[in-house]
Amino acid sequence: FEPGCRNNWHIHHADKGGGQILLVTGGRGYYQEWGKPARELHAGDVVNIPAGVKHWHGAAPTNWFAHLAIEVPGENIKNEWCEPVDAEEYNKLK
Repeated sequence: FEPGCRNNWHIHHADKGGGQILLVTGGRGYYQEWGKPARELHAGDVVNIPAGVKHWHGAAPTNWFAHLAIEVPGENIKNEWCEPVDAEEYNKLK
């Protein structure tokens, strides 16, 4: 992700199992679950995202960011893409 780049809010649905694991490989970024504060991420951090959790992830406003995103196997997996991250809220992040 280039500085300022982030994905939209999204949800990884599954009837059983599922979810996503993020393995941060470089830079500085953020992960946020709906209704919770954003969590700053750095190389070596791991984020386990259960199925059904609305979230987003991406670069910090002024830093590059890289991660591996692993889809956890499950039954009837589908992704739901939602609204963009609010720019005003995102720009409050360091």
